[in-house]
Amino acid sequence: MPEAERLGYDAVWIGEAYGADAVSALGWLAGRTERIRLGSSILQMVARTPAMTAMTAAGLDQVSEGRFVLGLGTSGPQVAEGWHGVAFDKPLARSREYVAIVRAALARRTVRHEGQHFRLPLPDGPGKALKLATHPVQDPVPIYLAAMGPRNTELVGEVADGWLPILYRPESAAYFRELLEKGAARSGRDAAEVAVTPMVSVLVTEEGPEALAAGRDAMRPFLALYVGGMGSREQNFYLNLVAEYGFEADARAVQDLYLEGRKAEAEAALSDELIDAVTVVGPPGAVRERLAAYAEAGVHTLVATKPHGLPDDRHREQLRLIAAAAG
Repeated sequence: MPEAERLGYDAVWIGEAYGADAVSALGWLAGRTERIRLGSSILQMVARTPAMTAMTAAGLDQVSEGRFVLGLGTSGPQVAEGWHGVAFDKPLARSREYVAIVRAALARRTVRHEGQHFRLPLPDGPGKALKLATHPVQDPVPIYLAAMGPRNTELVGEVADGWLPILYRPESAAYFRELLEKGAARSGRDAAEVAVTPMVSVLVTEEGPEALAAGRDAMRPFLALYVGGMGSREQNFYLNLVAEYGFEADARAVQDLYLEGRKAEAEAALSDELIDAVTVVGPPGAVRERLAAYAEAGVHTLVATKPHGLPDDRHREQLRLIAAAAG
């Protein structure tokens, strides 16, 4: 990771699903870096109480000397219910309460909350309203939300400092901005204060059609998994999003194949147009032009993620190529 600092990257983000947790890696990175910001993308809200998340954020902010960004997300019903055993019910209301409690705790206010999903302290018992006993370095610690769907995106505008979207398409920036503004208006905020921070698969290829085709192929496993298999036929947030972009027929074909267990065919069914809409892939000049489109769309920071089809031994090379393209 010192290589990323040397190249001028602004932040490194660590996520979690049902593999390794994000906190361990972020703590490890805090001791081996000096400047680069450290973000969670995401910590799963279903896996931790709000108070535990606040304690964790305070600890990571301390060990990083004020470089931590708290990214939160609900995950999805498969992970919430299948892995954590937590009902995926009313995630919007639960997230609103969760963020309110975390903010209060990180601000070192005595935490009292009476909501539909959380009650602190529990009534009619020995519990006492408490205040975080440690001091974060930042005041406040920034809180970002990973959100999909119109109502969840509105919630970002209402309560969060930043937004961590996935499969973000810069040509749809006006659509997203309207949702953020609607949410911000509910809390008297300016939506421009929300740092739009999409997580985007980026791959710099050599020149030529064959290299571009190979680069697109590296994007296929991730996109087929999310569009085709990350959810049920009745509820797939990722499919709904690319359908909003005008790719519903493509997405349905990918989903049908994926859910039938024909994963290779699902990957092949992804059109070049869909891949290019939600990823950044191509030779340096094309990548530079596409990154500029994100900046023009109001993106604050682009989180460049490694395509699932890219070998690990090419990761450092891509760090350098992407930094050069971003210029």
